[in-house]
Amino acid sequence: MQLNYLALAVPLFLAFMGLEYVIARKTGKNYFSFTHSVTSINTGIAERLLDTFTVGIFYFVYDYLYHHFAIWHIQPSILLWIALLLCTDFIWYWYHRLAHEVNVLWCAHVVHHQSEDFNYTVSARITVFQAFARTGFWAVLPILGFPPAMITSVLLVHGLYPFFIHTRTIGKLGILEYVLVTPSHHRVHHASNPQYLDRNYGDVLIVWDKLFGTFAVEEEEPVYGLTKPLDSNSFLWQHFHFILELMYAVRRERGWKQKLKLVFGKPDYIDPEIRNILEQKYLLRNSTVPAVRRLNDYVIWQVAVTLLVLFAFLLLEYYVPAMVQVCITLLILLTLVNIGAILEQRKWVFYLEYSRIILLFIAVFYWWPSPALLFIATLAQLVAFFFRTNIKQHYLRLVYGAAS
Repeated sequence: MQLNYLALAVPLFLAFMGLEYVIARKTGKNYFSFTHSVTSINTGIAERLLDTFTVGIFYFVYDYLYHHFAIWHIQPSILLWIALLLCTDFIWYWYHRLAHEVNVLWCAHVVHHQSEDFNYTVSARITVFQAFARTGFWAVLPILGFPPAMITSVLLVHGLYPFFIHTRTIGKLGILEYVLVTPSHHRVHHASNPQYLDRNYGDVLIVWDKLFGTFAVEEEEPVYGLTKPLDSNSFLWQHFHFILELMYAVRRERGWKQKLKLVFGKPDYIDPEIRNILEQKYLLRNSTVPAVRRLNDYVIWQVAVTLLVLFAFLLLEYYVPAMVQVCITLLILLTLVNIGAILEQRKWVFYLEYSRIILLFIAVFYWWPSPALLFIATLAQLVAFFFRTNIKQHYLRLVYGAAS
């Protein structure tokens, strides 16, 4: 039986998140908030899901560049593995630094910095946009002559380390602070304190920051999140708000020179009032409904089931037909949007629920094309059509409480 054992990363990382949560509770420190943890995990679910389809594309890019443009053809050895790790970390430093200094790259990276928490869940806040941006930088590796398989192996190892530095439960690490990126260093990077901004870009080694003048020591307690807090749990808004802000800012400018200056300039060039304008236009919240326990319970249940489906999907991906893969992918993405909309207490979540049911039926019917199943689905559709108003009201009361 052919299984994708990389799927085991899902329960492994969840176990570390749970362990950190228990330690934080036992030490009386409030490192976790419900909404920030949920939205961070949801972002990680989306990235890990879409990685299933993109990792092959990235490997193809490395392979194509290696066979057509490689300056040298490097043969693996211990020293060259170390050299590749150093090159990978060096390139990461510059990608990471430019992702904070160039608006078009900040569009992909901003999601990682939105949480006002700092814990292992924040390490999951990686988008597929960021994965594409990083690949553009790492594409220099096969041109230098490193084989694609070698690059992919190092990237897997290199990608594990940053998970463990997203924590407040570990203090300073003595002599390691001089060489490695530690949790203390990375807390500085995620802080919005003025003296901590644009500091500590390293991923594994802190030496690059010290070499290029972007290093800062953790002194006062960091305040986490963006300098202008996002204040939204919407999955879609978290992913696209800065893209919209940049587009709006570019549209307001006259002349290509000014427009390009915004696209490739610093995030500081974007007028902060633009977000307020866009929030009033696109981010209409239902603030009249108080959050109730059943709402949080429903969100937790959806996240738990989604993680279980994701794990099974990744583990058994070689046995899942393409059509079912598409349905499961859309179903999970709709669920993530749905969770964000529920946390925002929006009433149109009812239609997302309806869409999820339809997708689930399509997947099941494709796998098991039974006339009886088709009859039941048709009957359910008729009931939903004639009683849609009552069903919608009952659903909203069930999720949001009597006030809805």
